Amino acid sequence: MGKHETVDAFEASYLCSFRPEPEGGFTVTRRAFPEIVTFGIDIAEARAMAREAIELCIEVYREEGRPLPPSEQETIPELIPVRLVGT
Repeated sequence: MGKHETVDAFEASYLCSFRPEPEGGFTVTRRAFPEIVTFGIDIAEARAMAREAIELCIEVYREEGRPLPPSEQETIPELIPVRLVGT
């Protein structure tokens, strides 16, 4: 028989800020995890990098016995660009 390992799992959502950079790509930050700053060449890569950074940060928090920030599942703010035409 092989060894069995118990793994605690949970689902959470964390709000990230995606800032378009003048030279291209997006810088990603997270208010609840101030140590996270990551980058992606497009929005899809930036999201993937943010997810990986948050997961790694959660591992460190758990190893250090630090409490995790609460999940933010209530709202998903998104910047919607608009164009106004003079009247």
